[in-house]
Amino acid sequence: MDSVLRLKMKMISSLEKCFYDDTLESKEEKNKFIMFRNERLSFQVMYRAEHKRMKPARKCPVRLGGDLAKYARLRLVSNVVNMFPIWNINPGGEYIRTEPGAYPDMLRPLIYPDAIALPDGITQALWIDIELPKDLPAGEYSISVSVFGESSELLSEVNGSVRVIDAELPCQKLIHTEWFYTDCIANYYHCRAFSEKHWRYIESFMRTAVRNGINMILTPVFTPEIDTYVGGERLTTQLVDIELTERGIYKFGFEKLHRWIDLCLGCGVEYFEIPHFFTQWGATAAPKIIVKVNGRKRKYFGWHTDSKGAEYKGFLSQFIPALLDEFKKRGLDKKCFFHVSDEPKITMFDSYRECKDIIDQYLEGYPIIDAMSDFEFYSKGIMKKPVPGIAHSEPFLEAGVPDLWVYYCGCGGSGVTGRQLSMPLERTRILGVQLYLNNIEGFLHWGYNFYNSNGSHTVLDPYGYPDGGYFTPSGDCFIVYPGTDGEAWESIRLNAMREAMDDMRALSLYETKFGREATERLIMEGAGDTITFTNYPTDRGYLISLREKIAEAFA
Repeated sequence: MDSVLRLKMKMISSLEKCFYDDTLESKEEKNKFIMFRNERLSFQVMYRAEHKRMKPARKCPVRLGGDLAKYARLRLVSNVVNMFPIWNINPGGEYIRTEPGAYPDMLRPLIYPDAIALPDGITQALWIDIELPKDLPAGEYSISVSVFGESSELLSEVNGSVRVIDAELPCQKLIHTEWFYTDCIANYYHCRAFSEKHWRYIESFMRTAVRNGINMILTPVFTPEIDTYVGGERLTTQLVDIELTERGIYKFGFEKLHRWIDLCLGCGVEYFEIPHFFTQWGATAAPKIIVKVNGRKRKYFGWHTDSKGAEYKGFLSQFIPALLDEFKKRGLDKKCFFHVSDEPKITMFDSYRECKDIIDQYLEGYPIIDAMSDFEFYSKGIMKKPVPGIAHSEPFLEAGVPDLWVYYCGCGGSGVTGRQLSMPLERTRILGVQLYLNNIEGFLHWGYNFYNSNGSHTVLDPYGYPDGGYFTPSGDCFIVYPGTDGEAWESIRLNAMREAMDDMRALSLYETKFGREATERLIMEGAGDTITFTNYPTDRGYLISLREKIAEAFA
């Protein structure tokens, strides 16, 4: 292949982000790994070709080799457009870059069968995952990545070693939800809601979620009224069929809900999140609920419905007990979490309290959670399980709120952990250590696959608008991409979140053997004075070292 002067490759960690203009020398080599038998090991191979003369990018065969090749999966790290990298005022925290451009993020299958393109002077990366069979003996194993020329000559090769230890990580304790939007799947792929094609695509997105540590799924018993402008509506995705009889009694059909439950259980989902019974930012109205009246389906409840009116109260008095009965039949009612209204402000205190009182009488003993950062909702006894933003979590932690949940979104100016494209991946992954140290029960994020504009005024192409139409810095709206034929394509940010979940599992394992105090001492080695949600190590080597120390303790 005489048009190629040279091809340089380097094996690096999963926490690097390789931009098109990065040099190989700018990244630290990482070619020795250690892993538990039941975790997924991820790393990258960055590469850059230099040509003698201008020619179209060559397609060169790429192959995995070594002992673990048969257990490895290879994908391409693709760049995506990022026109809104950071908030323009006091963004806070660590960033890799802050200017618009092409950012590495999407993990997709190779564009060419078993081959990669080698454009001149552009740095790219391959992503390799290794997942082992349960019966593989502990020991030292090899893995390699090779690229060949047109005449089958070897252009470049990198080699690594993986030490597999004879121990397994425990099951994930953290309850983790990323709001799952069935309407965005239907809109992107232009399929009818809950058609067979839609069900197939939902399964792909759901399996990808569970594979990456998401074990609670937003279950649209009615269309979630989240991020919907006042007076607007999102595509109807209502699992429960509802009919109003002449006597004012509601009849419910749960066939689609049971199919949803079967799908969730088959994918490994453990918990079910019921959408908010009242609209966002104030709980002033009811969500959109389709009801068959006199033989015709229509929008019976919605923005036009007083959230505290007698008619909606009457509906909830029948709907909530019937819904609970269906989950009880499956032995899953105690796996359900409920919502009142998302992100209420203290100025909405009275309205929120009235709405919560309406549903409390039917949900005694069941967890009700809501994203809220005003401490008064908890201190005045209105909310027993608040979900504060991590930047505002300190009062809740100081008060010793039992089984506390946290969430984040936007991260503007706060310096907290986040998942924006412009952030280094260690800023995403450190979340696992923070959640462990604070004994957090659950983590919530609003955007697993939000492909709409702010307020859902319009449907957007996520590849062109990863910021939701300049709604929030790129990366906050979603963490998976809609791939070909309904396949959910992961992002490197999602993998960092999955590694954060695995970090928590590893710390829990270490605690079972050495105790909580010793685990906390291990965490603090090389971390400085303290770790909080706003103060944490920014060196990716810290996380790599921490995991290796834990693994070595069980080797």
